Amino acid sequence: FRYYLVAQPVTTVSFSKGRGAAFVVREIMEGELDAGQFDRPAAVIAERYRRGGRCLAAFKNDVLLGYLWFTLGDYQEDEVRAVFAPDASAAWDFDVQVFPQHQFTMAFPRLWDSANLVLDGLGVRWSCSRISAFNAASGAAHRRMGAERIATAVFLVCGKWQLTLATQLPFVQLSSSAADAPRFRLAPTLDPRQTVATK
Repeated sequence: FRYYLVAQPVTTVSFSKGRGAAFVVREIMEGELDAGQFDRPAAVIAERYRRGGRCLAAFKNDVLLGYLWFTLGDYQEDEVRAVFAPDASAAWDFDVQVFPQHQFTMAFPRLWDSANLVLDGLGVRWSCSRISAFNAASGAAHRRMGAERIATAVFLVCGKWQLTLATQLPFVQLSSSAADAPRFRLAPTLDPRQTVATK
């Protein structure tokens, strides 16, 4: 697994530019939607809420189009053993999805417009996340929103063993359980005023 760790500036500049008024984005409380609507196991959704995760979802005519999860605390990655720990200026966003049949609509920009408003209201300047180095579409979408790469991490997994190689601390770590998973402290040092907030 090869990840790019990125920091995206929180901005009040609208990505949708006022379009897509029929798309409604709101926060989803635990138990409000059946876990199957997220296309994720119920236990995974329950664990996200238990750990303080929050979910914003986009709808049109009461049809779920996509969603975005974020947390203000540490995030325990579920694909590899790793903990991502944004500092006080940042949130961590994850599992951002717009269902395939709605990907060329205003659902995605409206979702991020709402996320930015919520994060800005919480005093957050950055939303950090990890992107698979092999997902070119996701990388391009993040760059369009002003995201900057702050680190690269590679995880080599063989049975219970995991070797982590990264461009920031802990740099190199061998682990065999969740107890010794590498922890990445994410403290963006870029100036968000030089990104999409001023474009």
